Amino acid sequence: MTFNKNLLDKMPKKCGVYIMKDFSNRVLYVGKAKNLKNRIKQYFLGKDTRASVSFLVDQIFSIDTIIVSNDKEALILENTLIKKHQPKYNILLKDDKTYVSIMINTSHKWPMIKLVRLKTQPKDKNLYFGPYTNIKAARSVKDLLLKLFPLRQCSNSEIQNRTRPCILYDIGKCIAPCVNKCTKKEYDILVENVVQFLKGKDPTILKNLKSKMKLASKNLEYEKANDFLNLIKQIKHIRLNQFVDILAAKNSDVLGIYVESHFVMIVKLIFLNGRLTTSEHFSFFEIFSPKEEILETFLLQHYSKTTTSKEVIIPLKLKNMKNIEKILSKDHKKIKIIHPIKGKKKELIKLSFENAKALFNQQKDQKSLNEKKLLQLQESLKLTNFPHHIICFDTSNISETSKVAAMVTFIDGEKEKSKMKLFKIRTSKKGDIAAFEEILYRHFSKIKILPDLLVLDGGKAHLNIAIKVLNKLNIANVDVISISKESAKHTKALTKEKVFIPHLKEPIFINPTSPTLFLLQKIRDEAHRAAITFHKKTRAKKTITTKLIKIPGIGNKKTLILLKTFKSIENLKKAKKKDLEELKILNSKDIEKILKF
Repeated sequence: MTFNKNLLDKMPKKCGVYIMKDFSNRVLYVGKAKNLKNRIKQYFLGKDTRASVSFLVDQIFSIDTIIVSNDKEALILENTLIKKHQPKYNILLKDDKTYVSIMINTSHKWPMIKLVRLKTQPKDKNLYFGPYTNIKAARSVKDLLLKLFPLRQCSNSEIQNRTRPCILYDIGKCIAPCVNKCTKKEYDILVENVVQFLKGKDPTILKNLKSKMKLASKNLEYEKANDFLNLIKQIKHIRLNQFVDILAAKNSDVLGIYVESHFVMIVKLIFLNGRLTTSEHFSFFEIFSPKEEILETFLLQHYSKTTTSKEVIIPLKLKNMKNIEKILSKDHKKIKIIHPIKGKKKELIKLSFENAKALFNQQKDQKSLNEKKLLQLQESLKLTNFPHHIICFDTSNISETSKVAAMVTFIDGEKEKSKMKLFKIRTSKKGDIAAFEEILYRHFSKIKILPDLLVLDGGKAHLNIAIKVLNKLNIANVDVISISKESAKHTKALTKEKVFIPHLKEPIFINPTSPTLFLLQKIRDEAHRAAITFHKKTRAKKTITTKLIKIPGIGNKKTLILLKTFKSIENLKKAKKKDLEELKILNSKDIEKILKF
């Protein structure tokens, strides 16, 4: 069923937001317009000539409208509805909790470098640098800082209780403030050097490292000289200093956008104090918005929470630029949005576009390679569906205790971390098969979007139980296979794998060197790893909880609070009386018993 075009004439002519839905009432797309009637008509009368629009229109069953007072209100409402409904064809950024910032906790006597996740602008007096969307980039910066500046790496409670230096002091990676091996002044100089490095105000660091490298080489200490050389390379790689002072010592972002078909790639070049320090990229699929709308939505979502940028340089002139500035400047210091026409900033726009296009081509090549593997997989296993969306299950337990399971998801041959699911097995029935039956029923009875292929880590019996569950739920359009090693070992060696498929009594054996098999092994091994990791955590938590509950007067509620506060039994044993007294849930008798524990 499609949208009734007779309803177009009844649409309001006022400013507002429109919400396009499919037959199952699922939101497909959210947009805004000064004149709702005219904008919505463009989709159906062929005035919007983008090839992707006809694909969207075919799925529309109903359109809701919300009238607002002005453009600014429309912008805010559109952004709110996109976050709420997460429409398939709108641009949607991941939540900021996935972003990492580097924090220097200057509120402590002995500050340290930490990686923290921020959802909102921090209100404390600590120093924050970032955020980094790529946690690997953040970790590499932190590791480099700790190599250059030997600050403490132990926790706040650990530094209070130490009586002698740890191994990091012995190997020259910490100056041991815990036992006064350095003065407060010496330590503060190191902290200030870290801050200056992160701000890009550190011209002497490379000079000093080069001098040390030459001295080590002169003294025939070639291994040491090589270490200094590697540090120099790391600094240069992180800093990308070919654009020193091009942006007049400001914290600025330069955005580049590349669109091809339904694919969007956005690159952000990050300048700190006028120096290009790093870049981040964001890719989106099945996006039907025009470039202007994509850029508006990106600005509102990406800069609405944490940012150190004072200006954002964009590649397109936006009608709502001033409104977006006002919205973003509401909770932060003023953010200026600039669309340069000429000069150095225009050159940077070209550079960010080139980066976006290059990244698109890289991802396109990888996607093409993955598509070939998936096509080969479909042909080899005679699958009905092209395996665009694959899920894989595995279970883990020891002697039927702490029984758990994990599900991993692969889209176009790549793992989707955000879609991993973990299960605690509830059934009292023994054995792997009963556990699989439970988790498969729990999963498939709730989901709305079915996968193309279901993979199980197991044999023929596992395959049969999956078919039984799918039949029970009347699901007939999901391919099912199970895979197991001949020796039932999860090793990296080239071993034979047995693949069981429906309607075949005997398993299929795939060539050990086949890319198809490597892909299946990668999917299966990810599920296996996730299940084992979750089982270890569950078992460890259960062991710790059991130990604490044995203390008279410490029940489940107090146990959970103690674990949340001290993280481990070892930390709890090191806790002092004043630390325990801060927990209002504990009385004097509880504290006495815990101290004797």
